[in-house]
Amino acid sequence: MADYDVIIIGAGPGGYVCAIRCAQLGLKTACVEGRETLGGTCLNVGCIPSKALLHASHQLHEAEHNFARMGLKGKSPSVDWKQMQAYKQEVIDTNTKGVEFLFKKNKIDWLKGWGSIPEAGKVKVGDEVHTTRNIIIASGSEASALPGVDIDEKVVVTSTGALELGKIPKKMVVIGAGVIGLELGSVYARLGADVTVVEFLDAITPGMDGDVQKTFQRILKKQGLTFIMGAAVQKTEATKTKAKVHYKLRKDDSEHVLDADVVLLATGRKPYVDGLGLDALGVERSERGQIKVGKDWQTNVPGIYAIGDCIDGPMLAHKAEDEGMAAAEQVAGKHGHVNYGVIPGVIYTWPEVANVGETEEALKKADRAYKVGKFMFMGNGRAKANFAADGFVKIIADKETDRILGAHIIGPGAGDLIHEICVAMEFGASAEDLAMTCHAHPTYSEAVREAALACGSGAIHS
Repeated sequence: MADYDVIIIGAGPGGYVCAIRCAQLGLKTACVEGRETLGGTCLNVGCIPSKALLHASHQLHEAEHNFARMGLKGKSPSVDWKQMQAYKQEVIDTNTKGVEFLFKKNKIDWLKGWGSIPEAGKVKVGDEVHTTRNIIIASGSEASALPGVDIDEKVVVTSTGALELGKIPKKMVVIGAGVIGLELGSVYARLGADVTVVEFLDAITPGMDGDVQKTFQRILKKQGLTFIMGAAVQKTEATKTKAKVHYKLRKDDSEHVLDADVVLLATGRKPYVDGLGLDALGVERSERGQIKVGKDWQTNVPGIYAIGDCIDGPMLAHKAEDEGMAAAEQVAGKHGHVNYGVIPGVIYTWPEVANVGETEEALKKADRAYKVGKFMFMGNGRAKANFAADGFVKIIADKETDRILGAHIIGPGAGDLIHEICVAMEFGASAEDLAMTCHAHPTYSEAVREAALACGSGAIHS
């Protein structure tokens, strides 16, 4: 008899959700985690703490720029960085303790330590070897390196170090204009830092809708961020308190240097699978180091599955969670399913940016016939009242069938508004279905309906 029906390696969003679902399905379940707390990168040094700092710094921005306009007079708050860090830690602790409670509630064994797989059906944690019928790898990802950039997590940092800085820097250079760089760059810009973003490509947020990219960069510039586009970073030089960033412009090969108090390397993430013993097991991996899986999330080695950041696809917590639930269903003999065409992406700056489905650029490349409905938040009463009228909702629908193919939102509450469109797409709805659904007034969500109306005979308020 095996010790367990399933052992999950990693207790991030994918791993802990998978473990809970396995337990709910009646499987004897254990989860391996080497951190002192559950929740993985997301809850401990990623999604959750960064959102705490984004929220706190946004409140400061509102106090400095909008309170007086609403008749709220008085001095703007000063920043107590130590207290802000304590608030961030409280948010982390609340969430990680919540996951630990759920493990106890669902009778999931937490195998504390770092796991490896000596052979199929066995997981080694420390000196102990546990037997299991199934293994699900949910080991997540780590920050990608860049040649010439030596990380010390004090002066040259990844997102982990950027969340734990001893003080707010006067000058910060962010390498990479993706989600992580722009979110954390926004935090420190609001807190008073002079933030410069250096990006290799010619547009920020690579892969996003072109209209969003242009509008987003314009708004962030207005908020004080400086952008150097088409720049290849050559190296960084760091002392105990300062750093220099050497870069070369792609257009003319001219060389330049930036001074900084802190350099944030935010050029993406890569699968974290070191020490698992995959090569010895013969588990197939891609050229980028991702674990290859089939439609049932099983690797080429029977009984070993993988989910989340360590396999192909967007490195998103909610994508990992969906795969975790689906893999649990597969292991339990049921049918797990993930609709990869309806996984939203969100950037939690202000304004927020959210997307789901196809971009115009992708549809043009595929030579597909489509139509676009667009509505500016400037025409939304609630947004104007809240000083949040920058941005728009853009819905893309099939030209013949009117079926919604994708949506792109930049504006207030975009990360929540996108889910209305996700549900519509899951049900195969048309833009007209969305346009005919009554939306409460005054809400930001009316902008979604107006964009859907714009796919047909036209929006009302534009």
